[in-house]
Amino acid sequence: MLGLGLIGGSLLRAAVRAGREAWGHNRSAPSVDAARADGFDADTDLVAVLQRASAESALIVIAVPVPAVAATLTAIALYASNCPITDVVSVKAEVAAAAARQGLAGRYVGGHPMAGTSASGWSVGSPDLFREAVWVVGTDDGVDPGIWTQVAQLALDCGSVVVPAESAEHDRAVARISHLPHLLAETLAITGARGGPLALGLAAGSFRDGTRVAGSAPGLVRAMCEGNRDALLIALDEALVLLQDARTELAEQSSTAGLVEDGHGARQTYDNQETWEITGIVPGHEGWIEEMRDAGRRGGRLRRL
Repeated sequence: MLGLGLIGGSLLRAAVRAGREAWGHNRSAPSVDAARADGFDADTDLVAVLQRASAESALIVIAVPVPAVAATLTAIALYASNCPITDVVSVKAEVAAAAARQGLAGRYVGGHPMAGTSASGWSVGSPDLFREAVWVVGTDDGVDPGIWTQVAQLALDCGSVVVPAESAEHDRAVARISHLPHLLAETLAITGARGGPLALGLAAGSFRDGTRVAGSAPGLVRAMCEGNRDALLIALDEALVLLQDARTELAEQSSTAGLVEDGHGARQTYDNQETWEITGIVPGHEGWIEEMRDAGRRGGRLRRL
């Protein structure tokens, strides 16, 4: 586990609880000391951690912020290029491209657990973070079926359900349901704060829930949003059109019906979405990649291999 923040630290805990042998790296000595104090195997020496992984052909999980991914892959290429590699980063196409630049494309299968909180650091991690969470496993052309299976099994061992998806499709989707909500939360938080002490003193559930992710570390938010720039711009443009149309309707007709009714309908679509269990697709068999992608697009979830 390379990175012992909220996600990496929770994953180390979950993997160990599932009976896996796992160890981690963090460049921050206090984080490593805290992990060791909690009984986990951790080190600040990245080279030593990677050499150990290489000796055991261990699955390497990259759990660092987007700006640190390239340097991490460079180190892996130097010291553990024989290992299968995955990650838990919120963008996939950029990480896949970075792996390819290091000659690691054949060893890499992307991953993204859709779990997290606004908190960060080792101390806030939990082995239950991934329970029943959706965990995307990258299903790109040419993916190694053996490594894909290892990554999917890790997700399942941690209590998640697996959704297979191609990297670019994943990035377009999360721009809408993860990255745009961060920008909207920041906008709502700023607008509320500009109302002064009275506005903030009256703020209750809708403001609290709508701004929850604005409490996330700004550096992490910027990294995920800026790392998915192109897809996020499309989603942001659509949101701005909706808000501008709502403003026009309110100004000219004293109505908010269009946005409110369509938004209510969209939320009901989310609440009533149907999912189903993926079965009968065997990694490595002819056509399995496209079958997995199609299943993921249609609401399929993999619960066992």
